[in-house]
Amino acid sequence: MAGMYGDLIDNPDFTDGTASWWAGDPAMVTIAPGPGGMDAVATTDALNLWDAPFGQDNIVLRKGARYTLSFTARASQAGAQLRVQVGLGVDPWTPALDKTVTLGMSDTSFVYTFVSDLDTAAGQVSFQMGQASPVTITFAQIRLTTSTIREGFYVDPDSNAAKWLAANPTDGRAAKIRQSIARRPGARWFGDWNTTIQTDVDAYVAAAAAAGQVPILAAYAMYWRDNGGESSGGAATPEAYKAWVDAFVAGLGDRPAIVIVEPDSLAQAEYLPTPEARATRYELSTYIAQALAARPRVQAYLDAGNATWLRPVQMAAQLIRGGVAATRRIAIGVSNFDSTDISCQYGQQVVAALAAAGVPGVTFVIDTARNGNGAMDDRGQHVDYCNPAGRRLGVPSSIGVGGAEYLLWIKYPGDSDGQCGIAPADTPAGTFSPFLAERLIDGT
Repeated sequence: MAGMYGDLIDNPDFTDGTASWWAGDPAMVTIAPGPGGMDAVATTDALNLWDAPFGQDNIVLRKGARYTLSFTARASQAGAQLRVQVGLGVDPWTPALDKTVTLGMSDTSFVYTFVSDLDTAAGQVSFQMGQASPVTITFAQIRLTTSTIREGFYVDPDSNAAKWLAANPTDGRAAKIRQSIARRPGARWFGDWNTTIQTDVDAYVAAAAAAGQVPILAAYAMYWRDNGGESSGGAATPEAYKAWVDAFVAGLGDRPAIVIVEPDSLAQAEYLPTPEARATRYELSTYIAQALAARPRVQAYLDAGNATWLRPVQMAAQLIRGGVAATRRIAIGVSNFDSTDISCQYGQQVVAALAAAGVPGVTFVIDTARNGNGAMDDRGQHVDYCNPAGRRLGVPSSIGVGGAEYLLWIKYPGDSDGQCGIAPADTPAGTFSPFLAERLIDGT
């Protein structure tokens, strides 16, 4: 049976010929490997589209989940009709998607996104191509995906911004914050404030999976977190941290997720006061890196600081000690303000330094939540890290540019960096402030 996440169709690009694909009455339709992928041939006996079907069975469809069907095809004659369905593979054959397209003689790609009303393990993808005349349709690939970036990132319905909106629906800033921030996908942070960490992670990832989208999480419970700074806290002991990691990873289950691993913890490691403390930091980072790497549907990114903190070679060395060989993924600029191009350049430099040190093939993401104006003030000076004025929202979570795998909202806009900068009174780190949110929206 095809899986519930990722590519749901077996042999989607026909590298194994016609394996996993069935065809209807051979007097009306046949399928065979072709130079462009797979050739489906309908004969003159197929008077109606449904007389010449082929497809794949045992597709898992979940009610309320978002799916994307994509395929590339061309016909031996212009104007050929092709009907594509995704739906129930048994009587009453209820469709979740039903489209009829007209093909030309050159490759054309089609993409359809839909939300399933069906909840079944007996789903089917089928193509119908009877024309009452001979026709060959060549398919380069056929894909059905869910809970991937193709279907989008999950929007946290209980983000701090969303909670503020629920409590302040008539506030004059509400419409602006809803439109610009609360409806955008960003990371939910999990830490020592979660008293039932496995249950909390499970509920969040399950909700995203049910919607057919990918959640973004930040794990933030490192022992002696933030080296005792504005975001101090975390697990009380190294042993408690390992137990927290075990529960966090168990909560993820066998479901897709993007996890940003312990922002600042590796970049800060060499500032710890003793060799023993530094060794413990690297040990704990390696522990969570390896635990997350053991989950094949999880993309885990170890935090790699920002472009104006550590030199690439130094950051690479600390990443290696912290277990990056397990994840082969890093995050750049978390909770910082460097422009996307500067962060991309730094990410490329760290990746190159890792490869030179024996850890090739590393990819990176960039935090774009608050980097719309970059990190320089009007005098050309680099702004402070903690709630500086004049910053702006950056590109919402999306596919990456400049070598980055993704651009992500990791530090959720409006959440304070601490009691510093332009933050109003009583806004410690992690607290949502409509004042800070509005300043980011307006770029002031």
